[in-house]
Amino acid sequence: MKKLLLILMIGVVFMSCAKEDKVAVISTKFGNMIVEFYDDVAPMHVESFKILADEGYFNKTTFHRVIPGFVIQGGDPNSKDDDRMNDGTGGRAGKFFGIGREDDPASWNLPAEFNDKEHVKGTLSMARSSNPNSGSSQFFICHAATPQLNNQYTVFGQVIEGLEVIDQIVYVDTPRKQNPGYRGPDGDNPLEKVEMNVKLVKRSEAEKK
Repeated sequence: MKKLLLILMIGVVFMSCAKEDKVAVISTKFGNMIVEFYDDVAPMHVESFKILADEGYFNKTTFHRVIPGFVIQGGDPNSKDDDRMNDGTGGRAGKFFGIGREDDPASWNLPAEFNDKEHVKGTLSMARSSNPNSGSSQFFICHAATPQLNNQYTVFGQVIEGLEVIDQIVYVDTPRKQNPGYRGPDGDNPLEKVEMNVKLVKRSEAEKK
């Protein structure tokens, strides 16, 4: 009987370890942000982000839009080149979710998964165009509470460590900070690139660091 209980206990421990959820570590020159995911309310967005992270898709992309009191936005592969003017125009979903052409990965987008999660400081949410079903790889992290975005953009995660990193990124110098009248499309794009690397780790591993 004791042996049976021991085997059952080992099995439970093994299963709990196998099912341990993963978090994202977003590394920048200002430090790391650790993000937990909301699989329960935005499963497709979480899956897409994780696929892209595992591919290394986000590595060396930049935060190309930083607005104090609002958001820092990144995840566009176009931001890897030296053309500031195309930042914010690229990206794709991690796999085919029914939007776009299945044989053309560049056309893959995400259907909206609007939910009751609020946009507060550290919220991870999906950037999009005026089309609700146009989410791709670009995401934003809120610098402050932005209730006007609630139920308009898909929230799929939250920064649980490293909120101070958002504060540092959002205040870096941009053309518009230097000249409030600047009207170029790169007005909120940092003059010095703020690159990121993204990797997925077990929550227990992230908590040890």
